[in-house]
Amino acid sequence: MHTSFGLTLVVNHACNLRCSYCYTGEKIRRPLPIQVGQKAIDRAIRSVQPQGTLELSFFGGEPLIEAELILDLVQYAQVAAERHDVRLALSTTTNGTIESPAAWSVMTLPELELAISHDGLPSVHDRKRVAVDGLPSSARVQHTMTRLIDAGQEFRVVMVVEPDNVDALPDGMEFLHSLGIRRFDPSLNLWTTWTQADGEHLKVAIRGAADFWAERLPDCSVSWFDEKAARASGVPITQTARCGFGHGEIAVTPVGNLFPCERLVGADEPDSPMRLSGNVMEGDDFLAMTSLTPMHTSECDPCHLKLLCSTKICRCSNFIRTGDVNRPDGLLCLLDQTCYQETVRVLESRFLSSN
Repeated sequence: MHTSFGLTLVVNHACNLRCSYCYTGEKIRRPLPIQVGQKAIDRAIRSVQPQGTLELSFFGGEPLIEAELILDLVQYAQVAAERHDVRLALSTTTNGTIESPAAWSVMTLPELELAISHDGLPSVHDRKRVAVDGLPSSARVQHTMTRLIDAGQEFRVVMVVEPDNVDALPDGMEFLHSLGIRRFDPSLNLWTTWTQADGEHLKVAIRGAADFWAERLPDCSVSWFDEKAARASGVPITQTARCGFGHGEIAVTPVGNLFPCERLVGADEPDSPMRLSGNVMEGDDFLAMTSLTPMHTSECDPCHLKLLCSTKICRCSNFIRTGDVNRPDGLLCLLDQTCYQETVRVLESRFLSSN
């Protein structure tokens, strides 16, 4: 049995935005039946050893369209987890534009790890993230974030980074920081083409983001550097079910199909190459799912960071970029190596300045 298991429930394919870089497929209304969600939770909990952790996430579309369903499933999971002596860790990512009473109840759950999507500068955000009617969404998301800050609710901001906005990343972080944001999660658009020139711009943006991070430590968190700082400093890192990729982590769609990661679900087509065998309604647990072989590629051998590399952890990112879960591409290597270099630069600078 697993000490931790990751279950992502795709609660709907629908969304009230039409982001140009979205990878989740056609925005059809196909809500998750509560019986499917409950069965998935039951199977996941039976896959976790006593005193272990079920990491339960909600995904879409826009998950808060199904806020009432999420609340019902959270309540169900809490009872089931307590009955089996399993810890429950909740998370979701939302576009931050739905403020119904039920959506607000979800976002302010005290035990929820909440992420809000906003791409930084309003002009950058509104180029890509528009409503169904074509109207911009930045002001609405800012309003939600301000409400959450005023309510004392912790959250992080996911910033999608792609070639045509990469130069604006540091300024976008500055803008969000001025609103009161303290936790930043830059996320590369892996589905688009990055040229070698784009990679050079990415390096510059990473350096700018590292400078932003360095000036605000320890009161500011940037995901690109936080874990690397912990690893470089020898700080123990809490283990997570991600990226179990079909073994310690499962995504369940509204029709009960199984995927190794929610980012690979798309529109849940019948011929999807990433669908796992079976259906969530068939079986009592997920323990029969086989683990992947350890990643090893000969081109990684000369790399001085191979023991600290993050590309061997996220099999989903590898598959998106190369079609092979065990083979990263140059973009992922560039990101990982540059973030390590900038993290070390910042840490060395802080150490020298303190002595």
